[in-house]
Amino acid sequence: MKAYKTAMIPSSSPLIGITLDSEDPGGYSKFPWYALRQNYCSAVTASGGIPVVLPHEPSAVPAYLDLLDGLVVTGGNFDVDPALFGANEKHDTVKVKAARTEFEWAITRGMLERNKPVLGICGGQQLLNVVLGGTLIQHIPDAVQDALAHEQPNPRNEPGHPVQITGGSLLHRIVGTTELPVNSAHHQAVDTVAPGAVCDAVAPDGVIEGIEHPGYRFCIGVQWHPEFFISEGDRKLFSAFIAACKK
Repeated sequence: MKAYKTAMIPSSSPLIGITLDSEDPGGYSKFPWYALRQNYCSAVTASGGIPVVLPHEPSAVPAYLDLLDGLVVTGGNFDVDPALFGANEKHDTVKVKAARTEFEWAITRGMLERNKPVLGICGGQQLLNVVLGGTLIQHIPDAVQDALAHEQPNPRNEPGHPVQITGGSLLHRIVGTTELPVNSAHHQAVDTVAPGAVCDAVAPDGVIEGIEHPGYRFCIGVQWHPEFFISEGDRKLFSAFIAACKK
């Protein structure tokens, strides 16, 4: 993993909510526990924000919405319940976490209603697309012919495949290139892009890797994990997100 620059962060820096994953008892603790990779927080700090991790407390959502300047919806060991996007069946590989999704749905919708910046990462992009009214592919290997290894075998801090960035999109203006090397750790993806949103990045096998909604101040989802900073484009994405949170 690449090192992050450390510096004093002004107290006036934007507060960035970061959602947590959750796990049942076992492994780290005999009781239920939350999980978050450190680099989600480090990427926010390195880009000029102050990270605030968010326990899954729906009753706290109104207070979070008043407090936060931006939201990062993270990835994790979970899938969005297919019933939420109108699917009649659930693939055998789908793993839902109802409490996590209930909380993330509420806070994501609330941030969008207030037109505060939202960045969805991996499973966070999938959640964002469904909140906006889109659908998902439940299992890429069963739905995409000749699919790439989207759950890459090499380490996550290395590229797994490139993506093509749509010219003229906000993402393109941010990263300044039409191709970006990305890491890949997902078995689901966007199927139907939500109404009003647009696809802004695609993998070589046609899998949608990025969405954005021009109707909001900053609303971007990416299927990869830019918090690893494996490219300058990833750094630029986080910097643009934090800059939007300052406005």
